Amino acid sequence: MHRLLFVTISVLYFSLMNAQEPVYYVNISTNMGNMKVKLYNETPNHRDNFLKLVGDQHFNGTLFYRVVKGFVIQGGSSDSRNAAPGRAIGYGKAINIDAEYHENCFHKRGAICAPRQPEEVNHFKMSDVSQFYIVQGRKYTNEELDMIEKATNNPIKIELKRQYYLPHKEELARLKKEDPKAFNKLLREIKDNINFHYSISDKIEFSEQQRQQYSSIGGTPELDGDYTVFGEVVEGLSVINKIASLPVDKNNRPQTDVTIKVSIVTQ
Repeated sequence: MHRLLFVTISVLYFSLMNAQEPVYYVNISTNMGNMKVKLYNETPNHRDNFLKLVGDQHFNGTLFYRVVKGFVIQGGSSDSRNAAPGRAIGYGKAINIDAEYHENCFHKRGAICAPRQPEEVNHFKMSDVSQFYIVQGRKYTNEELDMIEKATNNPIKIELKRQYYLPHKEELARLKKEDPKAFNKLLREIKDNINFHYSISDKIEFSEQQRQQYSSIGGTPELDGDYTVFGEVVEGLSVINKIASLPVDKNNRPQTDVTIKVSIVTQ
């Protein structure tokens, strides 16, 4: 009896552990074509908030109001609905939530992401899920990706050295002559401190998966780690190019309005 109970519980536990979480899709319909978007379970708060806004028809009737060819198309702001030509857009009511970063969610072509206010007024990089942007980007070579890493990471390393090494520079020079054992101990502590703070910094280190995607289909790798990516276009990638190719005004608003309607796709 006990063995049978154990086997039954084990099978139930195995089944629960292997049960797949539902995958959610939405359809973004525009007058330039439609895009089917998969929402990532790796970013559950963004997924759930986006689905709620879709259910409330928050995005319906809004515009893709900011288009930068070779970069992104941005839309969904409530103040873009019925906006007169030439009017500056993007200041609708913000709905802010905590950022969610995941190594498998990055700015490849077709990624759907959450914009945010600058860090000067938004220290924790909270996302504004009341609007969204979709990546067009371009293809990058490995050498270009190396340069992006260095441009971001080297200043971080220099600042950490300034904070944790330079204040002990004279002491280390003295200990190196007078007490090598104490010198090695202090140097290890400084290195450990620098390595720890570097590990939790906003550094960029592209994975092999990221490098493969950025070199084959393209994207905007310089945005990784700064904005939350919560889904990707799985059908209708060509629509991004159509929208991104439209003539724009001085505010990067398309001269031809691109209207949005978002609905949940029932499987």
